[in-house]
Amino acid sequence: MHAAIAGAGLMGRLMAWRLLRAGWRVSLFERDPEGTQSAAHGAEGSAAAYTAAGMLAPWAEVEAAEALVHRLGLRSLALWPVLAAELGADLDLHDCGTVVVAHAGDRADYRRFAGTLAAKLPGPQHWRALDAAALGVLEPELAGRFQEGLHLPGEAWLNPLEVMAALGAALRAGGAVWHQGAAVDAVGPGYLVSGGTRHGCDWAFDCRGLGARADLPRLRGVRGEVIWLHAPAVKLRHVVRLMHPRYRLYLVPRRDHGFVIGATQIESDDTGPITVRSSLELLSAVYSLHDGFAEARVIETRANCRPAFDDNLPRVFTAPGLVRINGLFRHGFLLAPALAEAVAAWLVEPATSPCPELFAPESPVMELQS
Repeated sequence: MHAAIAGAGLMGRLMAWRLLRAGWRVSLFERDPEGTQSAAHGAEGSAAAYTAAGMLAPWAEVEAAEALVHRLGLRSLALWPVLAAELGADLDLHDCGTVVVAHAGDRADYRRFAGTLAAKLPGPQHWRALDAAALGVLEPELAGRFQEGLHLPGEAWLNPLEVMAALGAALRAGGAVWHQGAAVDAVGPGYLVSGGTRHGCDWAFDCRGLGARADLPRLRGVRGEVIWLHAPAVKLRHVVRLMHPRYRLYLVPRRDHGFVIGATQIESDDTGPITVRSSLELLSAVYSLHDGFAEARVIETRANCRPAFDDNLPRVFTAPGLVRINGLFRHGFLLAPALAEAVAAWLVEPATSPCPELFAPESPVMELQS
C-alpha cells in the first residue's frame, strides 16, 4: 500500500512512522524548504510542534479538557517510551511528574484546580497534596517559596525538537520519500496535488493542521507563545505549573540548564513574533517562581498557532482512500501517538478501532452545518 501524507509536522511524521513499520510505502509532502533554521536550535520548520513544550500531562489537563483527551493522553504516555526505543533515539524523556504551585494572590485558582482534580480523578494515586515541607523535599529549588503544592507523579515531558529530528531521520532511513518545499494544494480520496502535479496513492492522509482549513471550515487557530531560557543558577527537576490570573503557566526543564516557559493561549491566527505583554508576563512569572532566573539568558522566543475545532477535541474524517486528522489544539504531543495508533487500527479493521468516537465520514458541508 502507498500512503501520501500532506504535512510533516508531528502528526504527519508519527502517522508515516506507523505506516512505514506496517510495510507501507510512504511519501511525505512538506511545505517548508530544506534547511529552515532556528536561531537557537538549528534546522527546524514552521509546524506547531516546533513551538511546543512537549508536556505529557493527562492528569493536569483534566481540569479544562474533555475525558477523551485524558484517555488518549494516558495511551500516548505509554506509547512514547516505545516510540523512543523504536527510533533508537535519546529523546530526553523524563517521567518524574508535574508540580503545581500558586502565589498567595492566586490561591483561589489553586484551590479550584485542586478541587477539580479531586472530583474528576478517583483515588489519591494520581496526585497528592504537599505542604511547604513536603514540597521542599520533592523539589528543593522551591523550598521556602510556596506554602503548598500538588504533585502529579505520573506525568512526563520530552524535547519536541529532538523528537522531530529523530522521526525525520528514522523516516528517511526507512525509505520514506520526502518532498520538501512542496506546498499541498489539495488532498482527496487516493490523490494529493502539490505544485500543480497530481500524485496518486492508495490512501491520502491530510495532516496539515491549519493548512487544511479550506477542507475543514470550522478549524480555527489558537496562538501560543514560548520563551527558551538558559539559567545555570536554577536546578528545577520537575515541570512546574504556576497559577496565573489569565492562563496556566508552565516551566519545562531541558538539558544543560535550559528551560521553556509558555502557555499563552490567544484566540488568534497571528503567527508573528511574541508580544510585549506576553514577554513581560512570562518573564515576570518565571522570576517570581525562582529568583535564579534573574540572570538567565533569553535564548529564543517563538509564537505559532495550533489547529483547533470549537470544542478543542481532535477529529478524524474518513472516506475511501482518504483520512484527515486535525484539531489537536495544544495537546499535540499528548494526543498524536494515540491518534496514529487509532488510525492505523482503523485502516486494518474499522470495527476494532480503540476510539471509534474519533471517526466521522468525510463531508465538509456536514462539518459546516453541524
